[in-house]
Amino acid sequence: MIDHARDLVSVHDATERLLTAAAKLDNAAVTEPSRLPGWTRGHILAHLARNADALVNVLEGRPMYVSAEARDADIERDAPRPLDVQLTDVRATAARFQDTGAAPADWSRTVELRNGVTDSASRVPFRRWVEVELHHVDLGIGYELEDLPEEFVERETDFLAARFSGHPDVPSTRLTDGTHAWSTGRTADAPAVTVTGSRPDLLGWLAGRRDGAGLTTDGGPLPALPPL
Repeated sequence: MIDHARDLVSVHDATERLLTAAAKLDNAAVTEPSRLPGWTRGHILAHLARNADALVNVLEGRPMYVSAEARDADIERDAPRPLDVQLTDVRATAARFQDTGAAPADWSRTVELRNGVTDSASRVPFRRWVEVELHHVDLGIGYELEDLPEEFVERETDFLAARFSGHPDVPSTRLTDGTHAWSTGRTADAPAVTVTGSRPDLLGWLAGRRDGAGLTTDGGPLPALPPL
């Protein structure tokens, strides 16, 4: 069962790790490319702040973003800001998200995210945890997939395997780290390929953060995954 209150604590801890690490940067480093194509580190910090605001909107029953264009424009607007402004914004918006999450609410209710996607309100804190952890890695400042909390890696791998489950463009695939296995893709078929590797490498591949070079298969190439 999803424990939203526990996830909120994990979000807070992950945010503090990110803020502490990012505080060691300088203004020039914020303008340098991140690991995400086309985005600087400033884009990532701006996105994290605006995403916190957007998830507050979700929890309070408003549209997550006014539009996709407005979302992108806000990130572009905020990306060039100095480091101190970026960090203040990330911290303040994170605090608003925590305050909203602490308010009495029906956590079993269904909420709407982007592009018509719906989910239980109880999963929103975990979705924020995903944003903070993976984008901390994307900053390229020494925090790697291997540094992610074990619980997070397992749960996000579960989530992404389920996301691709039944996808017509993904062949039936079995993922394993040697101790645990996940199934994804066209699961009605007999498994077409078994992909083996460490949990960080499996997560990195599923999340589009690694090309799968650290993974092996039981024959043939890695399946091609659609963008998230």
